[in-house]
Amino acid sequence: MKKIAILTNGGDAPGLNAVIRAIVKTAEKNNVECYGFIEGYKGLLDNNFVKLDSKGNASGILNRGGTIIGTSNSTNVFNLKVVNEKGEVEYKDLSDVCVQNIKDDGFDCLFTLGGDGTQKSSRDFSLKGIKCIGIPKTIDNDVVATDVTFGYNTAVSVATEALDRLHTTAEAHHRIMVLEVMGRYAGWITLESAIAGGGDVALIPEIPYDINKVVEKIENRKAQGKQFSIVVVSEGARPKDGTITVKRTLNDGQGLDNIRLGGAGEKVALELEELTGLTSRTTVLGYTQRGGTPTSFDRILSTKYGVKAVELALQGIFNVLVTYKNGEMSYATLEEVVGENAKVGAASSNIRTIKMDDPLINVARNIGICLGD
Repeated sequence: MKKIAILTNGGDAPGLNAVIRAIVKTAEKNNVECYGFIEGYKGLLDNNFVKLDSKGNASGILNRGGTIIGTSNSTNVFNLKVVNEKGEVEYKDLSDVCVQNIKDDGFDCLFTLGGDGTQKSSRDFSLKGIKCIGIPKTIDNDVVATDVTFGYNTAVSVATEALDRLHTTAEAHHRIMVLEVMGRYAGWITLESAIAGGGDVALIPEIPYDINKVVEKIENRKAQGKQFSIVVVSEGARPKDGTITVKRTLNDGQGLDNIRLGGAGEKVALELEELTGLTSRTTVLGYTQRGGTPTSFDRILSTKYGVKAVELALQGIFNVLVTYKNGEMSYATLEEVVGENAKVGAASSNIRTIKMDDPLINVARNIGICLGD
């Protein structure tokens, strides 16, 4: 190992820079040069990269949000949307350009920092002979094979603080306060923030909700003299026999998630106001959940991920995802991460969701949180 490259892809998450810093420092300690592709797979396609140095551009970034090398969530190089000479839209597999760039640049290993879609492409590159090591990044905490992704703890902390603040105004005005948080297919942020922030209701994608069950919970609270309620809603929550609330559909290209969610919290708030007679208000946290300073937990976890990634590379262990299981750093094959979705260039569908036997579900139910079922 003489020369390695990093890319950060997909949505940004607190802790990305901490991972980069850890990779660079560990690489330098072992006399390995480190570079970063600019804006994820887009930079890989354009062969746009910079040298990373712990005494220069990779210094002082441990506490910074975002990513110093940029990111992209609309570049699937295996099925890229392009406009041809006739002005027509078509889709091309340009992954071989990326492969040649890596070979021409002399990189011995590519470190891919991202979620399920990023790691799907990482697996696809491994099939083309590129040595890859993935590091799981998503605030949604929905990457398989690992217990905790970096960025998740920060997101839960932001949501919990929001709930603390909403409690006071909800109680003062006798209102139902609905907080919509991120979580397209998995409700980890919703469930943990509801537990930590004293939420009365938590609606998650894994449990299609019955709005009447939520009303029943709120009415029971009113009967006990509590004239306010706190409801936490995942952006991907959906009613029984209903669908997720879609804000708009994009056309960024095939193999990408082109659906933009939005409005799940407002939908719930309007229904609850009509059914209970209590004034309802909605707060959408949106991108505040994944911006800004990472928590100390995420800084430490990110550093562990980065160090372990370089250690695996030095040991000659490639085409794997670094994992955190049962308190220990380990790894799983990228094939295991991709699961049955083996088609090259397709979107990943192997997502870690909350199972009904998860201890968090039991905890929520036992402290009286309504899950809408």
